Amino acid sequence: MRHYETIVIIKPNAGEAVVTAKIDKVTGIINSFDGSIVKVDNWGLKKLAYPINKEQQGIYVYFEYASAPETIAELERQLRIDDTIFKYLTVKIQDVYKPAEAVVEETAAPGTETAAEETAAPEAETTA
Repeated sequence: MRHYETIVIIKPNAGEAVVTAKIDKVTGIINSFDGSIVKVDNWGLKKLAYPINKEQQGIYVYFEYASAPETIAELERQLRIDDTIFKYLTVKIQDVYKPAEAVVEETAAPGTETAAEETAAPEAETTA
């Protein structure tokens, strides 16, 4: 599974029920492809960088998830045909998703030297 994030901009006149329905729709698509949701964050109503369809604001929703690449094709197809969604952007973060709990810090064993320490020449003592 790969690690992705998707940001969706919904029309500003959509009610809270519509936004909740869109969040459920996206999470449902991800779950149907055996993906796992890491984070869903409703950023709320924000000013757009430029007008889209004569609108100055949009409701931003952020999704972070792990899923197979086939999920993206279906997710973007569904987002493309939805009239209440202005824009969306999906970005791949990692090729192989590693949950935060599974990441283990690799530390050097005590008494081992790094490659830089092995190649450094010892300081020469000078006697006058």
